[in-house]
Amino acid sequence: MVEYDFLLEELKRILKEKQLKFTRQRELVLKALYENDGHFSPEEIHRLIQADAPETRVGIATVYRTLSLLEEEKLADSLSFGKAGKRYEIGMKKHHDHLICTRCGKIIEFCDETIEKQQEAVAKKFDFEMTDHAMKIIGICKECRQNETKK
Repeated sequence: MVEYDFLLEELKRILKEKQLKFTRQRELVLKALYENDGHFSPEEIHRLIQADAPETRVGIATVYRTLSLLEEEKLADSLSFGKAGKRYEIGMKKHHDHLICTRCGKIIEFCDETIEKQQEAVAKKFDFEMTDHAMKIIGICKECRQNETKK
């Protein structure tokens, strides 16, 4: 994974380029994503920041705006859950895909070289220049299925 100092310098560079101020609040959003492994809603990120830096006031609107900026600049990635909103993770990670449980919301990351090669073959077959891709497999995780059979 990419180093935090690199991400922080990228954020500073981007903010300067966009003529926006670098603030402690914006840094705390980046830091919360970097230091916590997983996929988080803006509200969960807000709670992580409040727990980690209770002395710093960070409004939920700042979290939303900062996440939007981080995603736009590829420093964060998101998974969309329709009406339920987005969940974010730090960007610039090694490529991976996701399994998403519709019952408990668990997100499992995975890499599969066979799938990667197949996607490239499909793009080549249709003379399509692939610049990026994302795969989400939606279903029910093992734990939720087991809990269902116990009832």
